[in-house]
Amino acid sequence: MKHHVKCALLAGAAWSVLAGASAAQDTETAAQAANNQAANTQDASQVDDIVVTARRRVESLQDVPVAVTAVSGEQLEARGAQDITELARSTPSLTLNAARGSNSTLISFIRGVGQQDPLWGFDPGVGLYIDDVYVARPQAAVLDIFDVERIEVLRGPQGTLYGRNTIGGAIKYVTRRIDATQPEGRIRASYGSYDQRDVVASAELPFSDQFKASAALARYLRDGYGENLNTGNDHYNKDVTAFRGSAEWTPSDRLFFRLAGDIVNDDSNARHGHRQVAPAPSDPYDTNAGAGDKNKVQTRGLSLTGEWRMNDMLTFKSVTAYRDGYTRGNIDFDNLPGPILDIPAAYDDDQFSQEFQVLIDAGRLNGVAGVFYMDATASGAFDTVVGLANLTTLTSGSVDTRSYAAFADFSYDLTDALSLSVGGRFTRDEKEGTVFRQQYLGIRSPYFGNMAAVPLGGPRTNYTRTRDFEKFTPRASISYKFGADLTAYASWGQGFKSGGFDMRGDAVLYPATVNGYDPETVETYEIGLKGSLMDRRLTFATAVFDSSYEDQQITTQYPAGATVASVVDNVGSSSIRGWEFEGRFRPTDALTLNASLSYIDAQFDQFLAYIPTGPLNATCPTQVGCFVDVSSQRDFQNTPEWTGSIGATYTWFMENGASIAVIPSIAYRGEYQQFETPAPLLDQGAYWMYDASIVWTSADDRLTFGVHGKNLGDERYKVGGYTFPGALTGDSIIAFYGPPRTVTATLGLKF
Repeated sequence: MKHHVKCALLAGAAWSVLAGASAAQDTETAAQAANNQAANTQDASQVDDIVVTARRRVESLQDVPVAVTAVSGEQLEARGAQDITELARSTPSLTLNAARGSNSTLISFIRGVGQQDPLWGFDPGVGLYIDDVYVARPQAAVLDIFDVERIEVLRGPQGTLYGRNTIGGAIKYVTRRIDATQPEGRIRASYGSYDQRDVVASAELPFSDQFKASAALARYLRDGYGENLNTGNDHYNKDVTAFRGSAEWTPSDRLFFRLAGDIVNDDSNARHGHRQVAPAPSDPYDTNAGAGDKNKVQTRGLSLTGEWRMNDMLTFKSVTAYRDGYTRGNIDFDNLPGPILDIPAAYDDDQFSQEFQVLIDAGRLNGVAGVFYMDATASGAFDTVVGLANLTTLTSGSVDTRSYAAFADFSYDLTDALSLSVGGRFTRDEKEGTVFRQQYLGIRSPYFGNMAAVPLGGPRTNYTRTRDFEKFTPRASISYKFGADLTAYASWGQGFKSGGFDMRGDAVLYPATVNGYDPETVETYEIGLKGSLMDRRLTFATAVFDSSYEDQQITTQYPAGATVASVVDNVGSSSIRGWEFEGRFRPTDALTLNASLSYIDAQFDQFLAYIPTGPLNATCPTQVGCFVDVSSQRDFQNTPEWTGSIGATYTWFMENGASIAVIPSIAYRGEYQQFETPAPLLDQGAYWMYDASIVWTSADDRLTFGVHGKNLGDERYKVGGYTFPGALTGDSIIAFYGPPRTVTATLGLKF
């Protein structure tokens, strides 16, 4: 009862705050053209109408009955955004960070649902798409902002419209389509704090009306925010090269093809973090790590998209894609010169996916139906080096995943104002997991170069198992238009993430690890109101949601003698409810204000924690271990209760036609935990972030110059950590920090 009353109160608050292309182009190309046209024709006093393809068709953002935030590439460049993690400063209920110990591995949470553990074999809770291609692994997924048309963030379970079933939401990184009629080029160069040197160059080459090509190359260099005081190398530096290329062919009015490829090389030094207990450097970006600074991450992708407009009602679409990647690196958990607790690691992955869609546009009936197939392999190995015991534990293995799905989602306009949408998805995942765990006497195992290491007994884990998971997840929504500029909607949907195998599982400490873990599910109710007021000077979107999260998969790592053990289990159930608001207001022709605010109340109703060796009592009657409900002692990770932002853009139009835009912003993030269990030395208190940009644009829009300040208050905030206290592990408690204050100057040229 208390649960529903609280949700009703939040709903009342949310409503009361706001109650007073050519036929051959695909949907993304049409959306880009619509956004460009809107920007060129919009009355200066009105807030721009953003067009999205969140439901696989071109729609105004204000008409989509889904909680979605869309940010254009131009907006991101004007703010001086470096990568997609900056979306979290202005998007409700979103957490995006580089993973602990990583430069470019993405950790993402939406409405409390996500995945902090980037180890091979774990499915992410938030789906990332580059155009229409699902990215199965988080390595190199901290995408830099270049060659991007817009980014859409869809909150809540997704899967009835496209791609992979994602339980928490989806992030769509939409690259620019080629609309040039003659050769065009762009170059952007930046210099900033910590000797930042960035260059991004792109070109569009229309060889004919039917065939066009484009390419974009980015080079990012920056010295470290700190230093490895032991080796003298940079710490938290950046050394990334990225390339994207595409070719588009329109052989007839009804056919369209696009071949696209991308590659990212990240040669930044290993990120070891900062030791939180003595002896520790005074600067949080410094370290004394001795595990080695060499680190390399590479990902590559190739996709072919085809679209055939069979008639005025039906369009057939095919998306074929292949991606692969590898990671080689080290994390020094103790942050000291000696090998007290060091983790050298290697990851490899590849994926092939094929998706077929049929898009239907039949007047009052619109929708999509399709099938999706993915064949993916993720593998890797790492050593847990405990130098004080002269002991190394090698963990290695792989997970092969074959995913099959059929989905459909249709909307029908019952009247000009009332619309009903119904969708569903059937998913079947087949997984084969191989896990090997062996201890050695010596510093590092033979896998990582120590051929003299001596096996200590037999393998602690050595198995290959298969498991199949399947689920039907429906979704339904109803929307009503209160006139042309105001839409209300209510939706209900389910999300599903399949189970798997714990790649770190130790069958001696936890014999049940060989059985793997089960799927998790989310059921979400949502009501929302979005639209525009005051002659379209104000646009807004607000929603309340209530989610029931069942069988949540949580990884727990803990010291176990002279090694580190892991348990992945379905801990029980939880309730997540909240409210979100975002809006833009243009009080004058020159000034635009924007704001966002979100509240999340996430509570564990049951949390069954594994106690590896319990006392002989009624709670845990064996020495082997048992499960105990500790829900009163656990909280959601990476889920602050309150987040919000306020920003403004003031544009001064000069007599010669040039303009100067001043863009200040403030973002607030409430306190949050790094793990479900409180860790006082790692958990982050509430903080504010202050950013500001000033951008000059020439009269012909070909030349821009901007100065961008980020984190101007120089807030030192934690984005991840590890905690392994104890004498043998050297009290290894380390934290990873977000970027400090930076100032960057950027010059852009179009030609």
